[in-house]
Amino acid sequence: MKVSAVYRPDVLTAGAFEDLAEAASRMSFNEVGSLAVFDRGDLVGIITERDLVRAMADGVDPEVTPVDRYMTPDPVTVDPETDLEQAAAMMLKLGARHLPVTEGGRVMGMISARDLLTDQAWNQEVLR
Repeated sequence: MKVSAVYRPDVLTAGAFEDLAEAASRMSFNEVGSLAVFDRGDLVGIITERDLVRAMADGVDPEVTPVDRYMTPDPVTVDPETDLEQAAAMMLKLGARHLPVTEGGRVMGMISARDLLTDQAWNQEVLR
């Protein structure tokens, strides 16, 4: 099965220079664990729940600290036609739970470890 079958096509984003509190609020409101980070129209990073926890542990002020200070820069991406097994292997190798899905340099959405687990659980249920 391909990434295209399970990824979330919603592209939820943060600006590289917006504050962490704003990004965290958007993640909470949309019930997602990551945002693609853009600067001048280009994907420059990804900010995740783990990044926000690291920032809070460092004691920074989320109202004034920019996203680009804690984001993961230059994230690894996957194509919609990538096999799910390959995407899962990439996540394990990188220690990542989210990968932006891109096609032709354009961000199409995000795939998460939860998406992979949901697919796996669904397939197990169907096989019974």
